[in-house]
Amino acid sequence: MSKYSGIAHYQDFNELVKLLGQSNSTYDIDKITKAYKFAEKAHGDQRRVSGIPYILHPTSVACILAELGMDTDAICAALLHDVVEDTPTTLEEVEKLFGADVARLIDGVTKISKIAFSSREQRQAENIRKMLIAMANDIRVIIIKLADRLHNMRTISCMPEQSRRDKAHENMQVYAPIAHRLGIKTIKDELEDLSLQYLDPIGYKEIEDAISLSENDRDKFIESIKNQILEKTNNIIKNVYISGRVKSVYSIYRKTFMQGKTIDQIFDVFAVRVIVDTVSDCYNVLGVVHDIFKPIPNRFKDYISMPKPNMYQSLHTTVLDKRAIPFEVQIRTWEMHYTAEYGIAAHWKYKLGMGAGGKGESTRLAENIEKVKNMILDQLEAEDVTDIAKNIRNDFEENDVYVFTPKGDVMVIPNGSTPIDLAYIIHTQVGHRMVGAKVNGKIVPIDYKLKTGEICEIITQKEEHPNKAWIDICKTASAKSKIRQWYKHEKRDENIAEGKQMLEKEFKRNGINLSDEEFVEFIEKMLMKKQYVTLDDVYAAIGYGGIQLWKVMPRIKEEYQKTYAADIEKIEVPQAPRKKPKASSGVVIEGTDDVLVKFSNCCNPLPGDEIIGYITRGYGVSIHKRECTNVPKDLNDCEEPERWVSCYWEDKAGEAFRSTLQIIATDRTGLLADVTIKLSNMHIFIHSLNSREVGDGKAMVTATIDVTGKNHLKGVISKLSDISGIIEIKRL
Repeated sequence: MSKYSGIAHYQDFNELVKLLGQSNSTYDIDKITKAYKFAEKAHGDQRRVSGIPYILHPTSVACILAELGMDTDAICAALLHDVVEDTPTTLEEVEKLFGADVARLIDGVTKISKIAFSSREQRQAENIRKMLIAMANDIRVIIIKLADRLHNMRTISCMPEQSRRDKAHENMQVYAPIAHRLGIKTIKDELEDLSLQYLDPIGYKEIEDAISLSENDRDKFIESIKNQILEKTNNIIKNVYISGRVKSVYSIYRKTFMQGKTIDQIFDVFAVRVIVDTVSDCYNVLGVVHDIFKPIPNRFKDYISMPKPNMYQSLHTTVLDKRAIPFEVQIRTWEMHYTAEYGIAAHWKYKLGMGAGGKGESTRLAENIEKVKNMILDQLEAEDVTDIAKNIRNDFEENDVYVFTPKGDVMVIPNGSTPIDLAYIIHTQVGHRMVGAKVNGKIVPIDYKLKTGEICEIITQKEEHPNKAWIDICKTASAKSKIRQWYKHEKRDENIAEGKQMLEKEFKRNGINLSDEEFVEFIEKMLMKKQYVTLDDVYAAIGYGGIQLWKVMPRIKEEYQKTYAADIEKIEVPQAPRKKPKASSGVVIEGTDDVLVKFSNCCNPLPGDEIIGYITRGYGVSIHKRECTNVPKDLNDCEEPERWVSCYWEDKAGEAFRSTLQIIATDRTGLLADVTIKLSNMHIFIHSLNSREVGDGKAMVTATIDVTGKNHLKGVISKLSDISGIIEIKRL
């Protein structure tokens, strides 16, 4: 027994060897042992933040890969994946000892550390780009990275709260969508559940409690369903295996908190999985299930005849039992089951397609890997690296749409895709020649969002001429990339002229004045990275959308101010003298006059709070507290920074402002009455007042009142604190 077996989520080399021995795969144990000993020596006395010996992390990652059935080189790479990044060991040493394949896998998952980046986000995006390039060459790179990330999330509790949230957010944006697209459900579900614990711990706990409360009833219910199906199939279908499962916490969270449903409204919280030997048995079981239970209309999905993009196959039907309790039944073969749980990793774990009769599965696996690689390469076309995570989320998300072509072919596209996306998925030339689209025989707008089951016909012309505006309309990174590439190669002269004009206009708007010599020197410094050789390359990139000025201008303006001007605001384009702005609702908006002002409900600013304004579309300026969570910390590094405007309170703002107080007090009779009387004596207008028990003999009173400012509110809080039993008062 391992001396570390009592440490949660850590496994040592002995446990790894045991797992490998239980596997159906053949491993080079000598090579794996050599890799372990090398890693153990290289890491030496290094320890993780928790104090655990560092070597237990790579052995634990290797165990996850062993459970997935990955091969010898992948196991070796897992054991060695941190030696290049965290010890003096070089990649050349690893290659010499363990071969080029192992070295390439390690390099693919090693972070970039020797380059200075302008922001943490850019570093993160470049690391993702590096990993995706390696993944496009060898799919094992991302499987190792997913195992590494999963183990880090299992053991992340000792890290600072913000670090946990950052990692969790990155999982939701990048790693969980990739795991979904590769079909590795076991990792995807656990990554999402672990991440949700740190992104919304209260929501996670509520769902976890709701599921656990019904655990006994659920087990009895599922057992009853299993027995009924087995009784009917016993003499008809051989080798029927049935199991029950509960939907993952994050899946329930998406439908409750994000779609506004209650758990009672979710039909597939509980499911029964039926596994049989053949495809014909799947449809026979479906007939039996619909004979025993009442099917719910429009809740049947045939993923056997129309597999998901990640190779998932199964029959799904939602039915009602005699007590009208809804539940889902999933029916599949064993081969489908392996693919559903392990996705691409099933190729190594179960050698799908290697045996007799498996040629079709092997071909489908190869095609899927090729599709994933192509999608990855499309992400890499993003010239702004910070777009990569967003592209992955868009293209790899779960809710795919199934659309038919007029010839009856099924095309799988991301949810929210337009006919433009479909055209480019069919073929690049179809996209370039597209002029319109018909859905179910009717002409639709170019930005129409396609839905499952629709028949979409792409209308084309002879000449290639995509519209540049499509870049902002289409959903997939692939379509955006191909449109940009067309303009990049076909319209270079136009791009240069347009890009130069756009840049000069933005410089003028931001008050950036430079001589011709300074201008060239400044642009070379700010925008001419390794992919741009000449100034015309920069102009062309701006023209076809490779460089998005709204993203880079805040950094350019900051650098200009630092290098050439003491105060950029003093070098504005000459304007006619302006009158002092008038106040609206007690707030003065700099640079505007008589503008509609509204106070945001998210933070309810009061006179005395530091504030900032946001120009809304059609509703004037929304006023926020500067510390509001909806206000970017760095206005120079956010989308549309020009919409944030300076503002301040008028000196004599006598208007009443709404504010909400949360009062925690010892629970007692008359508490609410005392609060009401105290507010009334101060002549405070009360909008709402309520109380509830919060446990441990305490009560919470929530009061929404009118005050004239921050200092007035402080006085109100001070007087309320005199009430007997008050523990804490805070402004919401």
